[in-house]
Amino acid sequence: MSAHTLPEPTFARTVVGAGPGLALAHGAGSSAAGTYGPILDGLAARHTVVAVDYPGSGDTPRAAAPLSLDDLADQLVAAAVAEGLDTFALSGYSLGGPVAIRAAARHPERVSALVLTATFARRDNRLALALPLWRRLAESGERQLLAEFLTMMALGADALEAMPEDQLRQAVGFTDAGVADGTPEQAELAPRIDVRDDLARVRAPTLVVSTTQDWFTSTRLHRELADGIPGARLAEIATGHLPMVERPEEWQALITGFLAEHGA
Repeated sequence: MSAHTLPEPTFARTVVGAGPGLALAHGAGSSAAGTYGPILDGLAARHTVVAVDYPGSGDTPRAAAPLSLDDLADQLVAAAVAEGLDTFALSGYSLGGPVAIRAAARHPERVSALVLTATFARRDNRLALALPLWRRLAESGERQLLAEFLTMMALGADALEAMPEDQLRQAVGFTDAGVADGTPEQAELAPRIDVRDDLARVRAPTLVVSTTQDWFTSTRLHRELADGIPGARLAEIATGHLPMVERPEEWQALITGFLAEHGA
């Protein structure tokens, strides 16, 4: 079905639910459960969900070499096909956005719809500063400092300022516990990504979910995606980089509503 031969699927994966296929691509430094856990049951109520973990996330061993966007994209598609899904929708969050875009560009006959959340086609100056810092903090072993940086950057202003001090400390601890071992490799890949040439090749109906209080990926980057993908729709959600934490029900509704509208 595609000009690109699929590899043997080797990434750990989660498979739940029944119905039309939906493959999930998670964010950097996280995992499938960390990114989609709060809405996974809701997605699985209507879809056969296949979610992979990148090297160093979940049960997938860390990579010995730099990560490749093509490899992540092909592994995502290969996992879905291995579960018997000939065609399926893709949902990509943060780093998972360009993974999903590349998968849709390389395997267009398999992708029935695309939902991209809090993501980017290429690095801007903010990402050029934030991603190397994130990587260095992850490599340093200063997990408390890394967790404080990520909490500050990932939560939207409304959610962050609504927290009393004890809840803020709990949020930092939760962030610390969820950091994937493969964060350095995933954070190293992110600034190398540029999928702008892929955007015009996306054939599937696409929803871009813009997180309007996002300090990692700006609304400018979200609009660039929506403008570059033919016929793409832009929806806004008033969160920082973590809609699964701040507004999970609203995020789930945007995903499932769009997929239902397009029969995916």
